Amino acid sequence: MKKSLMFLVLIIGVSAVAQDTSTITVKNSENSGGVVMIMAQQTATADLPKVSLELHCTKGASSCKALEPGTYVMVRLPKNWGMYDCDNADIYPAAADPATAQKIGEYCLTQK
Repeated sequence: MKKSLMFLVLIIGVSAVAQDTSTITVKNSENSGGVVMIMAQQTATADLPKVSLELHCTKGASSCKALEPGTYVMVRLPKNWGMYDCDNADIYPAAADPATAQKIGEYCLTQK
C-alpha cells in the first residue's frame, strides 16, 4: 500500500512539473547589493507567447546562482511553493529533464 501511494504521489508531482515547463534564454546576470538579478526571455511556443522575464534571488542562498547567458529550462512552481514570497521558478540546464535532473537554482520570477 505504501509503495502504491508513493508511486501515485510521484506521478502527480511529475505531471504537475511537466505542465509548467518552458525554455528561457538568459540575456545577462548582475549582482546588485545582496540580490542576483537575471534578465531572460521565455521562448515562444504554440501555448506560450514570447515574454521578457526577470529572475532574482538572495545572494548567498544555496540555490542562488548568477546564470551565464544561454538557454535553460525553467519550471514554474505551484503557488505557495518555493522559498520566496512571489512566483517561484527552478532553473535547469538546457537539455535536462526536470523530473530527473538537479536544478541549478531557485528564483523569484517576474514577468515584464
